[in-house]
Amino acid sequence: MHPIILAEPFRAVFYAPFYVAEARGLFAAEGVEVRRATAGDPTKAAENLLSGVADIAWSGPMRPMMLRDRDPSCPLRSFCAVVMKDPFLLIGRGSRPGFTLADLPALRFGSVSEVPTPWWCLQDDLRQAGIDPEALNRVIGRSMAENIAAVLDGSLDVAQAFEPHAALAEAQGAAVWHRAADRGLSAYTAFYATEARIAERSAEFEAMIRAMAASLAWIAQAPPGEIAATIAPLFEDLPHAALTTALARYQGLALWAPTPHFPRAAFEQLRGAMSTAGILTGAPAFEVCVDEAIVTRALGG
Repeated sequence: MHPIILAEPFRAVFYAPFYVAEARGLFAAEGVEVRRATAGDPTKAAENLLSGVADIAWSGPMRPMMLRDRDPSCPLRSFCAVVMKDPFLLIGRGSRPGFTLADLPALRFGSVSEVPTPWWCLQDDLRQAGIDPEALNRVIGRSMAENIAAVLDGSLDVAQAFEPHAALAEAQGAAVWHRAADRGLSAYTAFYATEARIAERSAEFEAMIRAMAASLAWIAQAPPGEIAATIAPLFEDLPHAALTTALARYQGLALWAPTPHFPRAAFEQLRGAMSTAGILTGAPAFEVCVDEAIVTRALGG
């Protein structure tokens, strides 16, 4: 097998299963050498795949979906489901039992600016609840860290962020008011590659899928503190307690897929949210955007 260049879009706690596979030697156990390179952002990861700089990346299935919608000849396809629920949270100053999305229009709200998917999905949730997203008093263009700081100093009421922002904010008196994962399946992260690379590196990619299956099985039952200790070298500036709290929350939400098989319902939820947000002009098909056959070959059914 040839060494594989794997593009990491950016560092995030909810990507823990990928880091576990590396740290526990699961890729190596399947006979494949994986060299992880941080792209810096999801757009750059996709560019690296299309240019041949990287063999495979992980990122939101929204990217092949969006790019294929714009150009049906786009060769990118997702496979190997990993994060199949929404990892984003609404974090407010102090506890607010009974909070619902119907409360949001009356509050000063900071939405995520670093990545688009969480706002697309929240907009869809709001519309389904009969709430016009345009009616929100929404602050845009600020980072998650900036929005959390604003919540803590009282200049914002609630902010949208992922872990470990919530765990760190809780230690300063904030609280999680809403968990997007509670909506159910949503296709957030999988491997993806060009169709040509999938054909050329099928043996290596199938080995990586088996490694991810082992990682997902382990992370589903491991104590959060043990998961934190396993991936801590990649989060050197994060206190162990906060990393453990973040991982415990995600584990409790069943954020990570039970197996690498891609659930169609997760794809359809994301596609629907992207459509209602005006991102898609058509309806890219699951079979066009997702290569489930390679997962079936890798896992034997």
